[in-house]
Amino acid sequence: MLVVGLTGGIASGKSTVSHLLSETHKIPLIDLDILARAVVEPGTPALKAIVKHFGKEILKPDGSLDRPTLGRIVFNDPAQRKVLNRITHSAVRKRMAWLMFLLWIKGSKIVVVDAPLLVEAGLWTFCGEIVVVWCPPSDQLSRMVSRDAANGLTEEDARSRLNSQLPLDDKLPYADVILDNSSALADSAPGSTQVSAGKSSRSSEALRAQVAELVQRWKSRTSTFGGAALWLLEWFLPPFGLAYGLWTIVRRKEMISHKRLNAEAAKRSKQRQSAEPNSIPAETKKDA
Repeated sequence: MLVVGLTGGIASGKSTVSHLLSETHKIPLIDLDILARAVVEPGTPALKAIVKHFGKEILKPDGSLDRPTLGRIVFNDPAQRKVLNRITHSAVRKRMAWLMFLLWIKGSKIVVVDAPLLVEAGLWTFCGEIVVVWCPPSDQLSRMVSRDAANGLTEEDARSRLNSQLPLDDKLPYADVILDNSSALADSAPGSTQVSAGKSSRSSEALRAQVAELVQRWKSRTSTFGGAALWLLEWFLPPFGLAYGLWTIVRRKEMISHKRLNAEAAKRSKQRQSAEPNSIPAETKKDA
């Protein structure tokens, strides 16, 4: 079974991609946001641990979690956010593993794990492919303000929420596929010189096209002789499936480690070039 990790950032368009995959293309999807809410319902061990650490003031009168109150605590405090993640991630992993097992039993060939914190929580290690929905921070900020202004969200609040997350650019080294949902893509589309009211529509169309192409590639991959044979071996010989999964984890860790090193080297090189704007490239010096 191909396990695909889908991640992004706030207002990046990940939810749109998730909806397209599950509703339009009928791909089985495990939404970790939904699981995260389920594991902190009243009476659950995770909620008891949260109350023990943060106090009863993060509870509503009916005993359920007061998310806005807890959010105000953790959004601006990395240490507190780390504690919250440690409590919830373990419970979410267990629930996710159970749902994946049920899908495997049913014979599903593809499952998408929709996880905003796929990278931060280390869940990427369980995925055979990782998809990152990307857009620049300026797009994220403008979309957040436009979307939630009616609910009292200020630009300062939006920046605070954005800064509380791992930047999307830092997730790119983990990606096998990058879905571009930037406004620049809409600007470059045919008809982009028309009124800006159509920009959102063009951006959505571009994103839908990328998702459709991705799904077609997945289906082609799992329908080939090799893909079908691998699925049958995993299904009828669980030890083989386990061994293949472990091999995939090791291989992905090595590959992503290499990509991260390359990304960090490129970032340092860019910083050096920015710090020396008048420096002459080596090729130019040689020609001179």
